[in-house]
Amino acid sequence: MELILAKQSIEIKCRIRASIMMGNYEFYYAGGLLCALAGQQPKQPLKPRELYTFVQPLLDAYETKNEREAYLVKMIQEYKVSDEYDAQMEELLAMGLASE
Repeated sequence: MELILAKQSIEIKCRIRASIMMGNYEFYYAGGLLCALAGQQPKQPLKPRELYTFVQPLLDAYETKNEREAYLVKMIQEYKVSDEYDAQMEELLAMGLASE
């Protein structure tokens, strides 16, 4: 998979506020982005359900600064995490952590 596609997908979805996350690749980037915004650094590697558990308290505690961030939180809240996992997901998490 081209990692940039998951990153761009989340960025576009947050900008237009009209879609949902479609898989764990997007979830890992979005989770990393939320952690970066909230100033949190998860220990890696994280399996999907571990990342989901890590970001759950952030969803309630993080005060969004704009509609883009609010939609990011909404997408993560509504996402149903699966057990699908590969090394590229950790790369996407790192990309999200490096973004803002």
